[in-house]
Amino acid sequence: MPVDLSAEVIRNTPLSSDYNVLALSAPSIAATARPGQFVMVKVATGHDPLLRRPFSVFEVLRDRDGAPAAISLLNKRIGVSTNLIYSAQPGQRVACLGPLGRPFTVVDPPSEAWMVAGGVGLAPFASLADALAAKGTRTTLFYGARRSSELFYLDLFRAAGVALELTTEDGTLGERGRVVIPLERRLAARGRNEPVMIYACGPEGMLAATATIAMKYGRPCQVSVERIMGCGMGGCYSCVVPMRSDDGAFHHVRSCLAGPVLAGDQVRWD
Repeated sequence: MPVDLSAEVIRNTPLSSDYNVLALSAPSIAATARPGQFVMVKVATGHDPLLRRPFSVFEVLRDRDGAPAAISLLNKRIGVSTNLIYSAQPGQRVACLGPLGRPFTVVDPPSEAWMVAGGVGLAPFASLADALAAKGTRTTLFYGARRSSELFYLDLFRAAGVALELTTEDGTLGERGRVVIPLERRLAARGRNEPVMIYACGPEGMLAATATIAMKYGRPCQVSVERIMGCGMGGCYSCVVPMRSDDGAFHHVRSCLAGPVLAGDQVRWD
């Protein structure tokens, strides 16, 4: 069950002039959050902005005894809400509702796990990497950004035993180009008897390309979609996603309830 609490800011770590990671004391959320779930957050105490905004749970942080004690959020400042999160100070209180949504399905060996992240779409993969490591699942992160200065937490993933395939649009780190290029190359070379689960989070165009490539090679793909959400609990219908039914007909689902993690081959991307 989600809980609604006033979470204290423990730490605000700037990563660049636009990105930061905000740590919130929220033991009841940290104890039950699963990879891919999200929280609805509001920093302001007034009416601007009026509504909360959804953020993936980035990390589950533990105390000295190893008990879940806090969560962190990966943020890119774009508008009013994200600017407030970027400038939040330790000791400040943040309205936080969660955990919400449908999480990733964590695969077991011998299947491998390939995570595909674009920009701030890295957010759900720190906790997913931990869950996969706990199962002993071999994991690779395909991670793309515009430039090398926007590729974050590489050492965290390396420490978790995750292999990295990096791309940048300007070629300053890793392969030049889009992150789906090495993904497709690796899938084309992979034997049909070698199972792999693909997880993706990032811009919609990247999600569509990843899902299309996965279908081309007959591989399952879970995508975490990003939608504007007013409530996070299914009441406002602002986050609908067109999906294909088993009979081929299309219908809409609320991504806060049916997702944010959805089957990539069932989303209507056009």
